[in-house]
Amino acid sequence: MFSHLPSLQLLLLNSNSFTVIRDDAFAGLFHLEYLFIEGNKIETISRNAFRGLRDLTHLSLANNHLKALPRDVFSDLDSLIELDLRGNKFECDCKAKWLFLWLKMTNSTVSDVLCIGPAEYQDKKLNDVTSFDYECTTTDFVVHQILPYQSVSVDTFKSKNDVFVAIAQPSMENCMVLEWDHIEMNFRSYDNITGQSIVGCKAVLVGDQVFVVVAQLFGGSHIYKFDESWTKFVKFQDIEVSRISKPNDIELFEIDSEMFFVIADSSKAGLSTVYKWNNKGFYSYQSLHEWFRDTDAEFLDIDGKSYLILSSRSQVPIILQWNKASKKFVPHSEIPNMEDVLAVKSFRMQDDLYITLTRFIGDSRVMKWNSKQFVEIQALPSRGAMTLQPFSFKNNYYLALGSDYTFSQIYQWDGEKKIFRLFKEIYVQAPRSFTAVSTDRRDFFFASSFKGNTQIFEHIIIDLSL
Repeated sequence: MFSHLPSLQLLLLNSNSFTVIRDDAFAGLFHLEYLFIEGNKIETISRNAFRGLRDLTHLSLANNHLKALPRDVFSDLDSLIELDLRGNKFECDCKAKWLFLWLKMTNSTVSDVLCIGPAEYQDKKLNDVTSFDYECTTTDFVVHQILPYQSVSVDTFKSKNDVFVAIAQPSMENCMVLEWDHIEMNFRSYDNITGQSIVGCKAVLVGDQVFVVVAQLFGGSHIYKFDESWTKFVKFQDIEVSRISKPNDIELFEIDSEMFFVIADSSKAGLSTVYKWNNKGFYSYQSLHEWFRDTDAEFLDIDGKSYLILSSRSQVPIILQWNKASKKFVPHSEIPNMEDVLAVKSFRMQDDLYITLTRFIGDSRVMKWNSKQFVEIQALPSRGAMTLQPFSFKNNYYLALGSDYTFSQIYQWDGEKKIFRLFKEIYVQAPRSFTAVSTDRRDFFFASSFKGNTQIFEHIIIDLSL
């Protein structure tokens, strides 16, 4: 329309009924200086509506129906001296963040921008909004990498500034060790520990030595040590078969600067056993109890005291406390009315201690320590659940609930309501574990699958103001 008016300097479009200004609406007006579009019904302006108006000095969009403007809509207006936005009321939410920042930086004279919402900013000036930083970001989980094999557990460890993961693959009879590739930005194969029906691989770092406890259903369990000269893991010692028959979980912990790990055994004939490092190897230190078919062990530090929580398919979770005199774990208490708990996992938010209880039948639970005992704060429907894993990235707290019967669900902590809310669903076949891994300022979690591919999801921050 204006392509043959290259010398036009003043354009008045006041008091019409325009509702939209689309991209390149003023193409050809290379020397336009004054543009007034007042008293219309404009609700929408495209991002490139004013493209090419580099000589424009005065722009008025007063008395329209504008509630938002697209990011960088004024970026081509190099000569702008005055901008009039009076008579419009803006939603001063994330979509206005860019305008808020632009008003702070521009040398142009701009009329007051009034807010119609959110409620706390109604009839206030956009310049008076305190901050958009928290409100204007959200998070998501996107698939980063797919590993073409099944797995049941994933552990992560750091050695010499590099990040590694150890993945138990019972069907392939491997403990696959992956390393983060800082150049390719993905996880690549580093070493492979072979065995028989491997169900757990747990890294133990003692000084500059790296060990991996490999738990097997058959052929006994073993400990491997990283050999610098061979640049691979070699067998270091065996774990006695008489104690560990059906390992189900490996938990690492430290008490009084001494290194321990415990293997939860889920067979009737096995014994959940604590092992201790004695500067030469790991030896059995304490058998915890018999005949209870333990499925998980979780170490806790509560007010400077050390505890173990043992989960079992045959009884409610029991809590053992470390006795400083005997230097052994002794029975302390139990978590009542919580039968058939597959696993207990602990986490902290701010200064508060929480645990999750995974239940295959019935609702899984989130509980909080109240200085005397754990009390329930939330129940999560979890039929068929095999894992309920807490993890956090950048002050965002999550629970990953993996079920054999439905999509896996990720819950996010709502700081105002003080509960976990459903955040996202992901498809993982027969999930068995979720493990958080951070490297190169990027955050991931591994989703192991007993029947499908192992998936690596990346945690991303999304700027809602874009």
